[in-house]
Amino acid sequence: MSTSKLFSKVSVGPFTLAHRVVMAPMTRMRSNPDDTVSDIMVEHYGQRASKNALLIMEGSVVSPKGNSYQGAPGIHDDRFIPGFKKIADAVHAKGGLIFAQLYHGGRVSHFSLQPNGEAPVAPSEVPFTGHAATREGEVVASPARALELGEIAGVVEEFRAAAERAKKAGFDGIELHSANGYLLDQFLEDTSNKRTDAYGGSLENRTRFLLEVVAAAVSVWGPGRVGVRVTPSGEFNEMGDSNPDALFSYLAGRLNEFELAWFHVVEPRIVGDHSKEDADKMAPIASAHLRKVYKGTLIAAGGFNRESAEAILERGEADLVAFGRFYSANPDLPERLKNNLPLNKYDRSRFYGGDARGYNDYPFYQESVAAASSAGSH
Repeated sequence: MSTSKLFSKVSVGPFTLAHRVVMAPMTRMRSNPDDTVSDIMVEHYGQRASKNALLIMEGSVVSPKGNSYQGAPGIHDDRFIPGFKKIADAVHAKGGLIFAQLYHGGRVSHFSLQPNGEAPVAPSEVPFTGHAATREGEVVASPARALELGEIAGVVEEFRAAAERAKKAGFDGIELHSANGYLLDQFLEDTSNKRTDAYGGSLENRTRFLLEVVAAAVSVWGPGRVGVRVTPSGEFNEMGDSNPDALFSYLAGRLNEFELAWFHVVEPRIVGDHSKEDADKMAPIASAHLRKVYKGTLIAAGGFNRESAEAILERGEADLVAFGRFYSANPDLPERLKNNLPLNKYDRSRFYGGDARGYNDYPFYQESVAAASSAGSH
């Protein structure tokens, strides 16, 4: 394995990682009923930490108006900081690194998730038939109202304050979730952004909100500790753009103005947590395209296995590869990939919500070997 690009060292911001395997952010809806971090969440990230390896925590809600999924952790008040600190401490105890992912669901929400049962907020009032996850289960999202021009600065401040809380909790940095059809993405793409003011219309205007949030986050964290995640060919949550090539190429160029930790690009074969069957026939906007524009560190994500991860790194189209579903089921994924060991199968039925089952009960490889040996000796 000495020739493996996947298991060569790489610099990310001020850090040197032992390899290029990253744990992708995965919504698993395991927080306490009051949206604070639960003990099983602390255990989950602690299990998956290893020396000089990078984990990205699941999307954490930056605003009382920002929740799309009951069970996602909040980070919009100081009362959330102690729980986040437990996660950071558990990862650091094993020599690992962890970034918090910050998100606002925007129109992907429901009255019951909003303060005082209000309408969710969005760039524009565009019909949306996607779903939010409430205490009563998955329901069609409630009609959203357009943010007024005077409200936008307040949302930028919510992201900045959340970035501050992640820093106080001891995280190593943050990632801004501008993917999968949530609020930052809703402002970017013209299917959801029909504004005619300074935040709509031109590429400069539609990227303005995200770039203001990036600037706010960097003001808290400084260079090399803020990442941005996008889905340039994403269709999840009824997203799309009339010219994604132009939009995301422009965005990638503008992000060069910041000294980011990374630009995190989800490959087009993934929609939400599923792979697309016809991905090979598409001519999509992916990391290979954006690599020509973006000059910094690039993470690719989306349905990779060991061979395809090695291949994209060898082609120079990405610097690191994020794994989601495989990391969910294999707490020791880097070791398994490095040594070409068999992987545990993930249980999709237990991805969202629930208890420790299908979350913290996946065995490490050595545990599997010991259990098999013990069974064989009886």
